[in-house]
Order: sequence, then C-alpha cells, then structure tokens
Amino acid sequence: MNGFQFDLLSLFGLASVSASLLCYVMEARSHRWTLGFMMANLASALYGFLQGAWPFGLIELFWAGAAFARWRTLRVRA
Repeated sequence: MNGFQFDLLSLFGLASVSASLLCYVMEARSHRWTLGFMMANLASALYGFLQGAWPFGLIELFWAGAAFARWRTLRVRA
C-alpha cells in the first residue's frame, strides 16, 4: 500500500457514503431507512463541501431533499 493513507476526513466520507448505500438498499423494508438515507446524504454533502468538492456536495443535498420528500410520503402511508 504505497502512498495509500486515510485521514479522518476520508474515513468520514467512506462512512457516510457507505451508510447511504446501505440505507438505499434497505429502503423497501421501512420508511425509517429512507430517513436514514436522507441523513447519510446530508453527511455525504458535508464531506463533499469539507473536501472542496462542492458539486458533489450540491448533488448530495439534492438527494437528501428528494429522500426527505419520499420519507414524508411513506411515513403518512405507514
């Protein structure tokens, strides 16, 4: 592993994107996973902004908003 090193910001990014993927896969099981997907996308957006990749941060904010809207709809049905 020459030159391959994780700093805390990279670990935060890995954790937030991994949480987003897990919640996305589990969404059909409960509306709570959709809420988790929203929160993981917010964390991913924060990672993008902190890293300096603002386009990634903006897209993740969009996905968080879409997930929030979907969660509100699913919560009412549950």
